[in-house]
Amino acid sequence: MVLAWLCLTFGVAVGSAILPVISIELFVIGLVTQQPHISCWWIGLAVGVGQVLGKLVYFLAARGSLHLPAFLRRGERAERPASEFRLRWKARLEVVRVRCHRHPHWMFGTHAVSSVVGLPPFMFTTVLAGLAGMSTALFVTTGALGRFARFTVLAASPAMMAGWLH
Repeated sequence: MVLAWLCLTFGVAVGSAILPVISIELFVIGLVTQQPHISCWWIGLAVGVGQVLGKLVYFLAARGSLHLPAFLRRGERAERPASEFRLRWKARLEVVRVRCHRHPHWMFGTHAVSSVVGLPPFMFTTVLAGLAGMSTALFVTTGALGRFARFTVLAASPAMMAGWLH
């Protein structure tokens, strides 16, 4: 029965990574309150791996290694003259991209902190890591370790709170 719950947790983690409207945090809290016999370590592992596998889609798409299906891509539009706002936005994005390439350790640190704390949002740093050209191995390692730590602590938090209150 534990394996079934862990497989379900893994599936919800992948789904929440791809569709951000699904809250894996609420799922984990609900799971540990209803199934307290499941180890927080196993839950953290299932969620960490699932989240990184789901975010890998965004990472590879941002890097240009994964081509999205036609229904997910923006349709061809008639070329219109760029507004001043759009030109400024493109220039700012180019500055960020150049800085990320010049200082790859910044992206590593930002992505690592985001995977644990959630600020800046993990989705944002995932896409930015892809745009910055972070290696896939480094992305997977920092994301999995950070997400494992985050969700292991989250899964252990109801039992810790109960212990403190008694």
